Amino acid sequence: MTTPSRTATASRSTAETSIDIAIDLDSDGSGTATTGLPFFDHMLSQLGRHGGFELRVEATGDLEIDAHHTVEDVGILLGSCFAEALGDKAGVRRFASISVPLDEALVEAVVDLSGRPFLHYDVNPPGQKILGDPPFDPQLCEEFWRAFATSAALTLHITLVRGRNTHHIIEASFKAVARALRDAVRVEGAGIPSTKGVL
Repeated sequence: MTTPSRTATASRSTAETSIDIAIDLDSDGSGTATTGLPFFDHMLSQLGRHGGFELRVEATGDLEIDAHHTVEDVGILLGSCFAEALGDKAGVRRFASISVPLDEALVEAVVDLSGRPFLHYDVNPPGQKILGDPPFDPQLCEEFWRAFATSAALTLHITLVRGRNTHHIIEASFKAVARALRDAVRVEGAGIPSTKGVL
């Protein structure tokens, strides 16, 4: 019996951004990210690598204004690609949680492939607020995850347990979500994991 391919590709163009994304949920964690924001590229690479996804992101945006539109729109398109690749979610574990450290930082991520968009984001780094060049404001992480959770129609909780270094905190959060998603999308049965019969 052949396992259905869990892949998706999508493009999105607006007056503010132009984005192409491809994802394969059952891959080796390889891929590339080119958004014009080196720190964000680094985080997207962590998401693919630790999620076990082949992830390709190519984006151009109005960075002369700031990074907000690019980061949010990548989240929107990535979420829709993720949902498409998941299909009807038959056999997936659905729920997953993990706490991931990076040196002094510790972040917890909890996910439910519920079909109901919700984000709880409790991450407020106390340290440096601007990362990379062009600059990436850590506040944009919340916008990214909200856009992703909404478009992917999943419930996502991200909580900072402790940490001081902003880079460590943000990177731990991406790795934590990646590992939670990796567990949640794992196929371990055949039926839809819901008494409703649909997710």
